[in-house]
Amino acid sequence: MHYWGKIIGVLLAIMSGLGFWGALVGLIIGHWFDKAAAQRKSTSGMSQRDRQAIFFASTFQILGHLTKSKGRVTETDIQLASNLMDRMQLHGETRKAAQQAFREGKEPDFPLRDVLKHLRLACYGRFDLIQMFLEIQLQAAFADGELHPNERKVLFIIAEELGISKIQFEKFLSMIQGSQRFDQGYSQQQQSGGYYQPSQGPTLEDACQVLGVSINDDPTTIKRAYRKLMSENHPDKLIAKGLPPEMMEIAKQKAQSIQAAYELIKKERGFK
Repeated sequence: MHYWGKIIGVLLAIMSGLGFWGALVGLIIGHWFDKAAAQRKSTSGMSQRDRQAIFFASTFQILGHLTKSKGRVTETDIQLASNLMDRMQLHGETRKAAQQAFREGKEPDFPLRDVLKHLRLACYGRFDLIQMFLEIQLQAAFADGELHPNERKVLFIIAEELGISKIQFEKFLSMIQGSQRFDQGYSQQQQSGGYYQPSQGPTLEDACQVLGVSINDDPTTIKRAYRKLMSENHPDKLIAKGLPPEMMEIAKQKAQSIQAAYELIKKERGFK
């Protein structure tokens, strides 16, 4: 049992002469330390393969649950899930495993919170993995161009169970919306021969949303945000932390989007 944190916390409070309330605070702080120690111990024996398997299965189970939350699963929903599998280049048994996980998530008795708790434990100390997981779910929710109220409720539960604050969640939401508009505009620009045309290309506002910065932020702030995002979304780093190899392509596309957004901001703002 993990209780030494509580004992030490209370003893330190008493020795410091902080009285009853000090001892109570010491007990609470000690409990946090014990809880963190228990989580570290429970994940210390988990293999990289186990962590990747949990991430992979959870991704498609939650996608299935998210899709079903709107009511009836349409052909469009199934096609969107299939497109995601194509982006990951899933074939054969791996694709069948993803499809089975997706079906499990659609079941009415799917244990959403339990699955998320298990995922959070597997990703303990790896917030960039948690962030990647949430981004995949957000991208799927916005894939049809709108966010259903029930999808939003499920996304809030996902954020809550994964330890993401409401402020962080809203920021991710804004970044994903900007990223989708930016990618669409960037794709249109490439189809027009690579020439930047504001009427159909990506906008400065969308590029800033991709990086989570404001149009009026100074170059130093923008560069810092860019470097942080590139570090968090580096494909090799994510794989090393437990991202399934099948999701490498998504990580690469994310990094490319961040790079393209940064280049546009530099061009429009006139700094190197």
